[in-house]
Amino acid sequence: MTNKEIIFKRLHEAGVDSEPLGPMDFEPQTFADPLAQFEESLKAAGGQSVRLNPGDDINEVIRGLYPDAKNIASDLTEITCANINPDTVDEPQKLAGTDVAVVCGDFGVAENGMVWVPRNVRWKALYFVAEALVLLLDHKKVVSNMHQAMQRPELNDFDFGCFIAGPSKTADIEQALVIGAHGARNLTVLLY
Repeated sequence: MTNKEIIFKRLHEAGVDSEPLGPMDFEPQTFADPLAQFEESLKAAGGQSVRLNPGDDINEVIRGLYPDAKNIASDLTEITCANINPDTVDEPQKLAGTDVAVVCGDFGVAENGMVWVPRNVRWKALYFVAEALVLLLDHKKVVSNMHQAMQRPELNDFDFGCFIAGPSKTADIEQALVIGAHGARNLTVLLY
């Protein structure tokens, strides 16, 4: 008999009564303006958003946000301020020291400010090793909640992906918040 089976047997013998489930009538929250809510939620998570206007030079925007960045990594052809193509690096450890990584997100979630980022670069380490992460996101691709997010077709076919909301952070029992503990210290979503 496995440990799991032993535990269940003991619970059954102890006469623990089961409780019926409550009604499943939960309606996920939706927003009249998902984009505005996305920006508010992203800010609450420690990130920032920048709305690009038609004609804005995305490279100038990135350079303006990160003027001291020496190592900018991106495999996107429109990101000409990048001096590292992460797809040409032969091992992920060589991405250490990346000041800014610029990648595309597929869609955003308004209720929590998260962006779905599938692996579209050779090394997924790029998403976590860079000091700052810039996500490019189509402003029309923001859903209200995770229920809608889980219905998105982008979640049906990927080898690696993750939701990213704000910079990396962790807090201990003493409520000391540490930004950048195990990933990017800064996150900017550029909405086009």
